[in-house]
Amino acid sequence: MGGIAMPLERPPLAYPGVYVQEVSPGAVPIQGQPTAITAFLGRTDRGPMQQATSLRSFDDFARIFGEVQRSHPVSCAVRDFFRAGGAHAVVVRLGWGTQAALRLGDALTLRAHDEGTWGNRLTVTVDYAGLADLSPEQVPAGCVAGDLFNLRVRLLDGAGGVTLSEDHLRVTLKPGTERSLDRVLGGSTLLSPDHEASASERPADGTQATGAGGGECPRLTPADYLTHVAGHGFQALDAVDVVNLICVPTDTVVGFVGQDVCVRAAEYAQKRGALALIDPPSTWDGALAAGRLDAIDPSELGLVGELARHVAVYVPRIRVSDGGEGGEPRPSLVSGMMAGIFSRIDAERGVWTAPAGLSATLPTGVELTCRLTDEQSAALNRLGINPLCSFPGTGPVVWGARTLAGADGLDDDYRYVPVRRLADHIEQSVRSGIGWATFEPNAEPLWDELCHQIGGFLSDLFRQGAFQGSTASAAFFVRCDVSTTTQADIDVGVVNMIVGFAPLKPREFVLLHLQQIAGANP
Repeated sequence: MGGIAMPLERPPLAYPGVYVQEVSPGAVPIQGQPTAITAFLGRTDRGPMQQATSLRSFDDFARIFGEVQRSHPVSCAVRDFFRAGGAHAVVVRLGWGTQAALRLGDALTLRAHDEGTWGNRLTVTVDYAGLADLSPEQVPAGCVAGDLFNLRVRLLDGAGGVTLSEDHLRVTLKPGTERSLDRVLGGSTLLSPDHEASASERPADGTQATGAGGGECPRLTPADYLTHVAGHGFQALDAVDVVNLICVPTDTVVGFVGQDVCVRAAEYAQKRGALALIDPPSTWDGALAAGRLDAIDPSELGLVGELARHVAVYVPRIRVSDGGEGGEPRPSLVSGMMAGIFSRIDAERGVWTAPAGLSATLPTGVELTCRLTDEQSAALNRLGINPLCSFPGTGPVVWGARTLAGADGLDDDYRYVPVRRLADHIEQSVRSGIGWATFEPNAEPLWDELCHQIGGFLSDLFRQGAFQGSTASAAFFVRCDVSTTTQADIDVGVVNMIVGFAPLKPREFVLLHLQQIAGANP
């Protein structure tokens, strides 16, 4: 995003030569950070364990983590995300497992790329096809034709059909060469070498092997989400620069992840300036279908106070066709679909726009598990729960834009999803853009520069329609001066900024209190 550029004064040109003008790094406009990078945590068929993997399409997911499987609801959630308009997902595979081994003779052993029973469906075949006809130029340096073999890898489905294949041609067991097996398998998504096994002679022509010994946990437990092991669970997302939305689908289509997992998701969302989209207990759908609103109790989620500001809940669940069993729609969680709608609305109208209303339609073919009345929708909104509704001629749409702190009577500044997300967007973008101030003297010139830089970013948002008010001064303010940064703050190297903005909902200014280290010694 652009901002207000500082005018440059041209130095006087008294004589021919090269003239250099130093410009403060603070003159660089703040760039808006992404708004809809969505994290998914759950159990998948395959893929790297306890590692945040960035994806730009469902094809990426299928290639790394496997196709849609009803036994792995997170796969359905990611599919729904991209189908609804999502553009950037980050997936963390939870659980534990063992890698399948494939033994080609007595000395050479290969392993499935990742843990899980999927590796038991791998087959490998060795052949020498075409190797006898290679010219000397086609033989890798350091090898002779008799060192080479072809390795053909197939991943089968439950019926024995091939779902993925890789052909690694002209590979060798000679280490350090261009076509060494270790180097070639570095680009495979199906196999990895077993570094504990050694072999020097190529396998015989026609040698075959099938994966065996691959295992995985049959179900996730709360401990898989709540672990404090570094880099595991939610902490795997620490490796990602920006996370805006967090989805934690249940490990089964029915059920609930539990209060403790909801709380951890909200805590992590608060830490990262994100919004957690929580799938409520599946029993809520039954209660809604039976007209029993008294059975819808947000306290079941265990989220109160500031944590509720970082959570949004949508009901009922949805039915989506996954292409199997005649293509009949089947129940699915709604969090992934909602994250995709958020992403689409952000791209079309900005993060400050409510992802609700007649423009927030669910994709064609998606059904709701139950139909809500107007009275039910209104009652759910009063609880801070967002209803999905069907109207004649429109199909299912999102009909609420509240955080869980949006229940009537709470009167919370962050009761609305777009206000929460716009505040997070501003804070993330500003923090990312003012790191240059760390080693600047903590005094009025720095404060003025920070106000100018942040004001430029907010002016850009104002021109795009992010705030209320007919003028910039009525829409936002930035304060960084002696009233925000005391001598005690200066002594400990802290500069304080207050940013206020008028959101599109009829509210007073929402205030953001930001801190930045300044005056530090290199």
